[in-house]
Amino acid sequence: MNEPPTDEPVLVAVANPDHVEQLVRTASDLARAAGVGVRIVSVVAKPHGSPFSIYSDETIVEQYAHDTQAVLEAAIAIAPGDVPVEREVVVDRSVADGVLSEVRRVEPRALVIGWHERSSRTDALLGTNLDRLIERAPCDLYVERIGYEADGVDSVLVPVAGGPHVRPAAAAAKAIAARNDATVSVLSVADPGGEDGTNHEGAADEAIEEAVEHVETAPGPDVRIETRLERGDDVSAVLVEAAADHDVVVFGVTRRSGIHRRLVGSIPQVVLPRIDETVLLSRAGDAVGRPRLRRLARFWRRP
Repeated sequence: MNEPPTDEPVLVAVANPDHVEQLVRTASDLARAAGVGVRIVSVVAKPHGSPFSIYSDETIVEQYAHDTQAVLEAAIAIAPGDVPVEREVVVDRSVADGVLSEVRRVEPRALVIGWHERSSRTDALLGTNLDRLIERAPCDLYVERIGYEADGVDSVLVPVAGGPHVRPAAAAAKAIAARNDATVSVLSVADPGGEDGTNHEGAADEAIEEAVEHVETAPGPDVRIETRLERGDDVSAVLVEAAADHDVVVFGVTRRSGIHRRLVGSIPQVVLPRIDETVLLSRAGDAVGRPRLRRLARFWRRP
């Protein structure tokens, strides 16, 4: 096996050759902005009781992981030439176990994984293992919706409502915008008819200011930033309408009350099925272990 890299790479987990290009491109954008490399990992599952259990991990990699090796070779072939790339085959009890073990070994700055709405054992990258990575991977995590790729990127939308996950969302938006000479558009939604006494417009303004600061301080070259404050009591509808004017949407899970209560449910359950844009969901590594992550993970666990 390769020695662990020393530059805190961006780790990307791949399994299906049809999805490799999309995920490697996103990982490369993040790595390029941060001045680090990409490490591509694919996992061969060896559950307890499997016929593979009688073989050593090295034997499995050398003699039985031909399809996995082919996926990695394809990933290496399409990776951009300006970003250092490494690859690794990992043998473990499950895909999630393998990815988590590589995360602990490599200590990446971020992990990129894919999610397919029409998930199945062969079509989804991680399937039911995805929730474990959301809850346990101790690094910034990006979940990209598979199969929806922008044909050119002019604008990257970042809907915000405060919270720790805005930082990785802003970093991803900046990295993608930098490669495409695109604009980062920061959007927050204020409820004009709030009845709880909260100054929703003030909170939305604060969320926008925080997000802009995160974009400006994220690694990578400067990018154009625009801001937008919308008013409406149906956050999901506002986001769906706004997404149509952009090529990529980068969500950060939010934990604030008010907007949070609607966004956590509406992002995966209402917004995603209604938009065709490339979507990236961001989760901060320092939020691992918090109860709200389990709520998010339950969505990915659904059949």
